[in-house]
Amino acid sequence: MRKHQKEQILYLAKFLGLFCLLFYGTEAVIAFSSPGNHYSPFVADHLNFVDPFRFFLLESTRSLLSVWEIQTVFKDDFTVGIPGGRSVKMVYSCLGYGVLSFWIAFVFANRASWQKKAGWMVGGCLLLCAINIVRIALLLLAINRGWSIPFGWDHHTWFNIVAYAMIIGMIVGFGATGKKNRSLPADRRNSRNKKASIQEKTSTEAGLF
Repeated sequence: MRKHQKEQILYLAKFLGLFCLLFYGTEAVIAFSSPGNHYSPFVADHLNFVDPFRFFLLESTRSLLSVWEIQTVFKDDFTVGIPGGRSVKMVYSCLGYGVLSFWIAFVFANRASWQKKAGWMVGGCLLLCAINIVRIALLLLAINRGWSIPFGWDHHTWFNIVAYAMIIGMIVGFGATGKKNRSLPADRRNSRNKKASIQEKTSTEAGLF
């Protein structure tokens, strides 16, 4: 097997392995922390990161709308609404853990320093969360003010379109920074060689006089 083929297999193994771990791991936490046949008190009490994450998204939505002095209230742990108006319920499929899992797995599978990977993971996840927060805020305003959703598409569809467009842009940016970093050593070598050549030429000319 050629080296290039081994690298491709390793890349796919890293990407798919981490994606499945994050995506299906999140679904497992949801299943074991939700009331039902699979409920686990241990998971619900110690491993349930989903509820705090949902609270973060909903509270951030409230903070965003408060900038324009729009009052909102929590109806329950899943629901945020406008007093006297309609509400938005954030079910598990609205959390966006699919696109977040994809992005983290993509960055992890690529070659880069851990500092760069950490920066792109965190930055990308924050951008994707920001898109989701804006989506929830716009949806809440739309259902209370009678706005229509463009083209009649579901808000989930719009979120996926914008989120994956953002991911494509970040992938391009991630690749561009990688190429730039790889070109730096060669540029530095050329600069050093040029300086050495100038110094050698100068010393030769000095010896002629």
